[in-house]
Amino acid sequence: MFSITVRDHLMVAHSFRGAVFGPAQRLHGATYVVDAAFRRPELDVDNIVVDIGLATRELGAVVAELTYRNLDDEPAFAGVNTSTEALARVIADRLADRVHAGNLGEGARALAGITVTLHESHIAWASYERTL
Repeated sequence: MFSITVRDHLMVAHSFRGAVFGPAQRLHGATYVVDAAFRRPELDVDNIVVDIGLATRELGAVVAELTYRNLDDEPAFAGVNTSTEALARVIADRLADRVHAGNLGEGARALAGITVTLHESHIAWASYERTL
């Protein structure tokens, strides 16, 4: 399986419900490094997985929809604990929508999957992997 990964970052405010989250139940900020890996079993006719420039642009567009926002105020997240894992899934799903819409080029329609990893710090991160 071949893959390429592009990177961006995301800054949000949010809070959690549930005793398991301790002090993070209060409103707090989070900054993530976001990696999006695109994979396919065979390279396309240009010998690439996907255009890195388009992948970078589309990840940036998805991140821009979320960054500098209080996720507690966003209707899309009403009643949802926006954990690192949950946010990785949201970003992967939004990227998948952009692949299906043709935003990453026609060759990207042959992608097999996307993995999004959100790095909370240099020692902790979470990923969500999905097929296309």
